[in-house]
Amino acid sequence: MTRNKPKVNVVVLFGGQSGEHDVSLRSAQTVIRALDSAKYAVRQVGITREGGWIASGDPMAALTASSPLFQLGDGKAPPSGVQAEPGLPTLARDTVDVVFPVLHGPMGEDGTIQGMLELAGIPYVGSGVLGSAVAMDKAMAKLVLSQAGIPQAKWALVNRTEWTSDQDSVVASIVADLGLPCFVKPANMGSSVGVTKAHDEAELRQAIDFAHEYDRRVVIEEAIEGRELEISVLGNDQPIASVAGEIVPCNEFYDYNAKYVDDDSELIIPADLSPDKLAEMQEIAIRAFRALDLAGMARVDFFLERDTERFLLNEVNTIPGFTSISMYPMLWEASGVPLAELVDRLIDLAVERHSRPRRVL
Repeated sequence: MTRNKPKVNVVVLFGGQSGEHDVSLRSAQTVIRALDSAKYAVRQVGITREGGWIASGDPMAALTASSPLFQLGDGKAPPSGVQAEPGLPTLARDTVDVVFPVLHGPMGEDGTIQGMLELAGIPYVGSGVLGSAVAMDKAMAKLVLSQAGIPQAKWALVNRTEWTSDQDSVVASIVADLGLPCFVKPANMGSSVGVTKAHDEAELRQAIDFAHEYDRRVVIEEAIEGRELEISVLGNDQPIASVAGEIVPCNEFYDYNAKYVDDDSELIIPADLSPDKLAEMQEIAIRAFRALDLAGMARVDFFLERDTERFLLNEVNTIPGFTSISMYPMLWEASGVPLAELVDRLIDLAVERHSRPRRVL
């Protein structure tokens, strides 16, 4: 007589304190639906915008009740009776085999949650502390990728103290080095939160002020004329890359509204690339994945410059979106890896990485 294999106890973490809280809820819903109930005992844990953890009742309903991205959201507080708790005791209460963090942005994608789980000895999906922290910080990631010889657009970094002390000099330097228009971004944020395309000096000043509302460090990048392309990477020490996808944004650039609100942007999968160009893009994506010491998953964003046909790496996302219109799962679907298999592989990769012996003394 054969015994049924015990289910894997998976905690799906979602919500969080970043500006990408609402996107996280959408992504988590997709992941939860994709987890096979015959294989996994799924436990939801939601993190409020204030940092409290909700593990009892219906955490998803509690958080979506006040989310503007959900039709049921009415702007009111979560239902009464919902108890928020500290994080680590919440995880320690029951058996946890693996955690699937679906937390975009700071306090979730930046190594903070990963460090807590490392200390607790709990396997988790995605990159470790170092890779998560470096990839999340756009300036640090650009420095590491530059050292690895990976082509990127020209960029500059402006911290808040530098900006408030001499705005005129900063603006003059940016215009001289990068030109206008240019893109202004918080160094630690995703989903295009806080991002502005500045067409003149007045807009540049406003954009830097706006980005500093999200981070004390702001990255400014030259505007590239070309195609916006993305590719998905999966694996640990031997990562593989998916087919490529192309984004034709409904707005001037692929901003937050174009991604999650308007739903009018065109996603072309697979992108129209020659086999040689696709292979070149895949090779650069895997090099970037390894240079940043990533694991599990990443979405790598590129520009294909119109005049030169050069690939310029834009950003690397270690916890990419899993919404119904997110490129990461869609690219793997087009590559022959359906969503249910994709989440299976990610959990297997998490367990594999955690099972490696580590000598600490």
